[in-house]
Amino acid sequence: MRDTGAVDATFPRARRNQLGYKTAEVEDFLQRARRAYDGRPDPEDQGLDAERIRLTAFSMQKGGYSTSHVDAAMERLEDAFAFRERQIASRLHGDEAWLAEARTTAQVVANRLARPEGARFERVSWLALGYDVHEVDAFADRLTRYFRDGWPVAIDDVRGVVFSPQRGGYREAQVDLVLDAVVDVMLAVR
Repeated sequence: MRDTGAVDATFPRARRNQLGYKTAEVEDFLQRARRAYDGRPDPEDQGLDAERIRLTAFSMQKGGYSTSHVDAAMERLEDAFAFRERQIASRLHGDEAWLAEARTTAQVVANRLARPEGARFERVSWLALGYDVHEVDAFADRLTRYFRDGWPVAIDDVRGVVFSPQRGGYREAQVDLVLDAVVDVMLAVR
């Protein structure tokens, strides 16, 4: 129950003194996503696809929606959009074209991950913080085994990986782009 007495059942809320996602933003996004998925977007709605869902971020507010619950819902929403996108692409271009694109992306990622440890990504200056090089390289080794040998790596492991900050570490934006590409490939071959 909220202070107004109305029941708010979309997601559980964080405690009043803890940060959660801004409820109005989450609700607005979910309405836009529902319209997009149903094929009836409003004229002012931006296009929405699995990648945009993955890149969506919400502001924080005290007592907002539980971040873990919203994040889990966003992952399911991304999966649903990716599955639909694959179905549409398969109908238009055939399964082989869809898989060929996934193979190309996988090869680009595999080539990046095959670089020597400590040199897989650009480094930030020694005064700036980036991702911990050893942690990223260790995770990159897991991904290499996934692509090369079929070792199991769950999509949630890729989505949820967190790296410690390090002065002079890997440039975060580059690492994040590669992780997004890995998610794209994993969704494509599901």
